[in-house]
Amino acid sequence: MSEPKLMDVCALGDLALESVRKVEASGQDIALVRCEEGVFAIGNRCSHAEVELSEGEVEGCALECWLHGSQFDLRTGMPLSPPAVQPVPTFTVVIEGEGDAARVLVDPTPQLINQ
Repeated sequence: MSEPKLMDVCALGDLALESVRKVEASGQDIALVRCEEGVFAIGNRCSHAEVELSEGEVEGCALECWLHGSQFDLRTGMPLSPPAVQPVPTFTVVIEGEGDAARVLVDPTPQLINQ
């Protein structure tokens, strides 16, 4: 197994708690989310309606699509509520450093869950 190719996408302090922002890493459109459980990265396109998840709301460890209300588990990418039934990819996140100056690194290789 090869080492992950980590890309620096932002400082931890640039991502407020309970927030989401759109980032790009090696051509991957990613929704980067910071919640109580940590920082997570999932594919930025809802598997139901093809809209940007980065426009949605963070609820616990889930991201809700703004258009039809589907929620996705940030840890797995699995849909938690309809109308979405297909997962979205997740991406490995590594935090280097401490405090707000810590760097958020993302491996742009999608991790897909088999249903």
